Amino acid sequence: MAAPLTATAPARPRKLLASRKTRVGILYALPVVVYLLVLFVYPIFSTLLLSLQNADGSLTLHWYVESLTGVNLAVLITTLRISAETALFSLVFGFVLANAITRLKPLWAALAMLIVVVPHFISALVRTYGWIIMLGDKGLVNESLAWAPGAPLQLLYNELGVVIGTTSMMLPYTVLLLYGVMRGVDRRLLAAAASMGAGRVTIFRRVYLPLVAPGLASAGLLSFILSLGYYITPALMGGPNQTMIATLINQQVTKESQWNGAAAQGVILLLLTLAGLLLVKAVTSLGASRKKRSAS
Repeated sequence: MAAPLTATAPARPRKLLASRKTRVGILYALPVVVYLLVLFVYPIFSTLLLSLQNADGSLTLHWYVESLTGVNLAVLITTLRISAETALFSLVFGFVLANAITRLKPLWAALAMLIVVVPHFISALVRTYGWIIMLGDKGLVNESLAWAPGAPLQLLYNELGVVIGTTSMMLPYTVLLLYGVMRGVDRRLLAAAASMGAGRVTIFRRVYLPLVAPGLASAGLLSFILSLGYYITPALMGGPNQTMIATLINQQVTKESQWNGAAAQGVILLLLTLAGLLLVKAVTSLGASRKKRSAS
């Protein structure tokens, strides 16, 4: 009995490939596979190999050690700190804005979402220069606060300016994510809690917040991940002490021709991004499992 099974087993792949439907499917998938290999897989492996090579072509971990010590380590910490601050402020303003939009009538909610999303389609460079004009010594903000002690306020070329700029860039993503989650909350649960005598704070803390918590975590992690590799706004609105890893990589490539060190920092940034994406996936799965449990 074993002989016939062994003889027919290799024929199955051939029969599968002989199918016209399979050949057409492979033909359709081939351009996508080639595209991913050439423009995604190959650059990543090339960057990884470059980060492990010395000047003479030998393998080394020197560039990773250099990236995680001294000034480079300080830049990495600054990047993580500014990204975390951006994610936090994006969550706070995004939560308030998305929560307010969900309470509007459908027509006004659609208009409000349009106002939130449309600026995202304007060039980030243009929006950044708009913030520079608004926050400058003679800008709208300082002119409006001319009566305040210490005016004009220093709102540019420091960490405050960078966080303001990056938060404005990440806010549309946060609002879109939170709006979708909040629209999915069953308002009857809130009404049921109110009918049982729960106050507004209790309803928010015990009912509403747990339902939107997975969306909050996903939105915060997404803002954090996007801020990690953001270049334009920190480079234009920050000072020397606000140099982020994307700016440092650009300087090493364009000014110092240090491709190996830049490659190592790029790999570190990629690993941080992948870790954040895995966290988003875990949080999303946790939220889905909680919904299933509550539904059952």
